[in-house]
Amino acid sequence: MLRHVTSVTIIIGGVDAVVKRLIAGNWKMFGLRSACNELEKLQNMMTPRDAERADVLICPPPTLLTTLTDRYGEGPILFGGQDCHPLEYGAFTGDVSAEQLKDAGATHCIVGHSERRQGYSETNTLVRRKAEAAHRAGLVPIVCVGETRGERVVCQASQVVIAQIEASMPTTSGEVVVAYEPIWAVGTGVIPDNETLEEMLSAIRETVGGDRRILYGGSVKPHNAAHIFSVPQVNGALIGGASLKAEDFYGIIAA
Repeated sequence: MLRHVTSVTIIIGGVDAVVKRLIAGNWKMFGLRSACNELEKLQNMMTPRDAERADVLICPPPTLLTTLTDRYGEGPILFGGQDCHPLEYGAFTGDVSAEQLKDAGATHCIVGHSERRQGYSETNTLVRRKAEAAHRAGLVPIVCVGETRGERVVCQASQVVIAQIEASMPTTSGEVVVAYEPIWAVGTGVIPDNETLEEMLSAIRETVGGDRRILYGGSVKPHNAAHIFSVPQVNGALIGGASLKAEDFYGIIAA
């Protein structure tokens, strides 16, 4: 089964173009087979207008990927992986390759999420190799970057994030999505103010150029999604907990 991802041109002649958002849900280590019920609800809520305005992506645990793509793969929802090994195959117990994700029906793969960078000590070099592996398999990598609260307090946020981008972006050709997720906002209910968000996203845009979608990640909820999407350079969102419930996730899609 082949799924086609919308090609994106973000800046034409130096002017922002109308961009189809990417609304990506990261289920993390949540969800059993009963989670199919939430996908059924979400698919029933979505209208043709929603599908025109946004690409909707769910990145479930790998145990659910084939189940969901087999059941809902012909609908408006795309599916992706939460991580991948940089190699195509090998004796790496517990890992999953980008090719295996592709074979299971994925179109995208998250790499470099803050929980991987911090919890598993993943380096920028490893994140880049994983992004290149995603390209090798025909997936779109979603490269996550973001600063800690301490780095922001000492006014190093921009430098840290730009350095992450420069070292984490794949050298291979292909579509890449960048997700800015300030680590101090993930799961805290706190989001950056407009000035901070605009400053960071402008720096990211200047670094990655005008042909990449930039997502914001960190405590995105139905009540604040419209506000976040109103910020220039935001082309969508990477959503954690709010993607687990159909009503909450749809509230963000429709914002």
